[in-house]
Amino acid sequence: MEMPRPLSDLPKAHLHLHFTGSMRHSTLVELAREQGLHLPDALEQNWPPRLRATDERGWFRFQRLYDIARSVLRRPDDIYRLVRETAEDEAAEGSRWLEIQVDPSGYAQRFGGLTATLELMLDAVDRAAGHAGIGIAVVVAANRTRHPLDARTLARLAVQYMDHGVVGFGLSNDERRGRARDFDRAFRIARGAGLLAVPHGGELLGAASVAECVEELGADRVGHGVRAAESPRLMELLAERRITCEVCPMSNVGLGVAERAEDVPLRRLFEAGVPIALGADDPLLFGSRLLAQYELARGVYGFADAEVAELARQSVRGSAAPEAVRKELLKGIDDWLATGSLD
Repeated sequence: MEMPRPLSDLPKAHLHLHFTGSMRHSTLVELAREQGLHLPDALEQNWPPRLRATDERGWFRFQRLYDIARSVLRRPDDIYRLVRETAEDEAAEGSRWLEIQVDPSGYAQRFGGLTATLELMLDAVDRAAGHAGIGIAVVVAANRTRHPLDARTLARLAVQYMDHGVVGFGLSNDERRGRARDFDRAFRIARGAGLLAVPHGGELLGAASVAECVEELGADRVGHGVRAAESPRLMELLAERRITCEVCPMSNVGLGVAERAEDVPLRRLFEAGVPIALGADDPLLFGSRLLAQYELARGVYGFADAEVAELARQSVRGSAAPEAVRKELLKGIDDWLATGSLD
């Protein structure tokens, strides 16, 4: 009987991981204790928290827990530690290219303003990449619950640091509280300079939210995008334009977008030809990292190893990795698939 190939050996790219949410749970607890900060039970004894953000109260609770986690990152050393540990975890799971999403606004007051904060994060990323032996780039993301003018400021900042590790511009937070089209000017700034457009959409709202990201913001990828499965025509469009959906199954379950992992339409999107990049979103709050999403693909959605390998290829193709890195990763995926049965 053929034994399954180890998924941790499969080279892959990770395109949907938020900065604060990438923190190890043990690091959160340790930093909180050092600072004398009392964590709510949902972030300590009862971790990972039970979340359901499909109503306003649920999203508020999710955001509150996220803000508490962010508050423990007070010193530059904390930033360096978070990114170093994240890079180590990525490398251990076979992730060879990571695009980590950051909103410098959440830290700017603590670290000397937007520019100084982004420079700190980029330096931490550069050091962590060398330490772990993987490629890491940054996506600067605006918060759709803030004014579109703030997004334009961030877009201009992102453009300034394109030669220092910034590869994309995103739009995150509760899509029910900020239409994608309101941020079109910020995305025009980013796209015009050559950054990837990678807004969130189709998570808490339906297929129309994904379509708006594509048509109004010129999305190259869509964060989540699972609700595109509600529209065959939209799936056809995503497949035709090769617009990657960053699907995060455990996050979808954790936030109540899907009742069970089985209900996430990963297989439907894949069979419709929609490019997919599996992502972990916020491991700190959902309790699982990238490897667990690939394990779901195999164990819950019934993906054979050839299909799992194709998921990994799609993650690489949807990334901003340099061409030489892409070729190396794609070859590694082919080699993984060619290994045959293992004892």
